[in-house]
Amino acid sequence: MTDYIGRFAPSPSGPLHFGSLVAALGSWLRARSQQGLWLLRMEDIDPPREMAGAADDILRTLERFGLTWDDDVLYQSQRHQAYDDTLQRLMEQEMAYYCDCPRRRIRQLGGLYDGHCRHRQLRGNGCATRLVNDHGVTGFEDRLLGPITTETGFAEEDFIIHRRDGLYAYQLAVVVDDAFQGITEVVRGNDLLETTVRQQTLQRILGLMTPDYLHLPLAVWADGNKLSKQNHAPAIGRDNPERTLSQALTFLGLAPEPELSGAPCATQLTWAVNQFSLERLPRERKILLSPA
Repeated sequence: MTDYIGRFAPSPSGPLHFGSLVAALGSWLRARSQQGLWLLRMEDIDPPREMAGAADDILRTLERFGLTWDDDVLYQSQRHQAYDDTLQRLMEQEMAYYCDCPRRRIRQLGGLYDGHCRHRQLRGNGCATRLVNDHGVTGFEDRLLGPITTETGFAEEDFIIHRRDGLYAYQLAVVVDDAFQGITEVVRGNDLLETTVRQQTLQRILGLMTPDYLHLPLAVWADGNKLSKQNHAPAIGRDNPERTLSQALTFLGLAPEPELSGAPCATQLTWAVNQFSLERLPRERKILLSPA
């Protein structure tokens, strides 16, 4: 029985791009180097942002690169009851409340919510649900980057856990599912660095285990914009996965030896698992790439 359980949790809002491949590869290598499990979760709880067929395309792309997962894929769209139960529990414990403040008001406050609706006893129609966050986590120890601290205002904001459009907030769903899957370490891109304190706050309030966190360097273009679906980062091609995998390994500080150039993905991955260590991972918050 392994003590290590990692995961990759993409959103099916489009096909994988190079940045998401790096995140998947980094978390896969970390899990395999620990003789651990690597689980796959599809974060499909935001239908307006999702692209038809993207979830299946992501799975096929991962398979093409040899990034195999353990156990069945967990789909968040099938986990509504678990999220409802958690929301109900928080409301019953008076650890959450309804809020009808428009985004315009919060922008006028400088972007951070001031707890205006905490004691208004709203009934919920057309409202978001916010967490009562009196003792928010303000920092944590990242396994790669060391001590991380965030602004107190951000860490202690009463953040949204259920949206006014009826959809579950990312923070709630990810915390509930990390606990359900027994995740011991979260490896992901450092664009999600700040959100970790909110997840740890929610874990503390719910009495859940807090996994370790390891945030990988972020792939950005030379102009400073990160590779993302919102920035129209090109989808990963499947025609030459061996070459693209070599590039992703190099990005993570694991440039394959010359004789492995063009080798099958399975061969490169076997080599990389044996070479993988935290000391070899780059610690820069971002690494620049030239546009393709």
